[in-house]
Amino acid sequence: MTESVLTKSPIFAMSADIYISATPREVYSVVSDLPRSGEWSPETMGGEWVSGEPAEVGSVFRGENLRSEDVVAWAPLVRGTWYTEARVIAAEPGRTFRWAMLTHAGENQNSVWGFDMTPSGSGCVLTHHFRMDTPTEGIHKIVSGMDEAEKQRFFDEWGEKLRGDLDVTLQRIKKVIEGR
Repeated sequence: MTESVLTKSPIFAMSADIYISATPREVYSVVSDLPRSGEWSPETMGGEWVSGEPAEVGSVFRGENLRSEDVVAWAPLVRGTWYTEARVIAAEPGRTFRWAMLTHAGENQNSVWGFDMTPSGSGCVLTHHFRMDTPTEGIHKIVSGMDEAEKQRFFDEWGEKLRGDLDVTLQRIKKVIEGR
């Protein structure tokens, strides 16, 4: 018997890097301003802080998202506009900023996005990362009617999409910060 993709951990663990001609603190001030995320995210259009002090550990951000019909088109994904909430779990100016996606009950899920800044020359390397240790509520819903082969296909294609999103996000952040 083959192990289910749903029992593997982590389900996703990926990162991408880019050099930015700005100090780690300058980069941090941009990437920790989640309401601006529509300027660089392929799916998040922006949003607002709904509790806590903006960008501080424990604060909650409500994001507005938009997904087109062609993203993993065969899978039963949420399409159009939808909303998510995330809690900041790490906020160290000039070093790291991370947030965990929340369940409908407001609990942290094992689905964490973040940015790390590492000084390099006259600027810094910005690392964007994503890790999902166990399936989220949304993942369970998406794959609930799939057999194991379809689940594997979904995770392969979703992983490819996420890796592309990390790269696109970094390229867009670089343009925002460097003004090119």
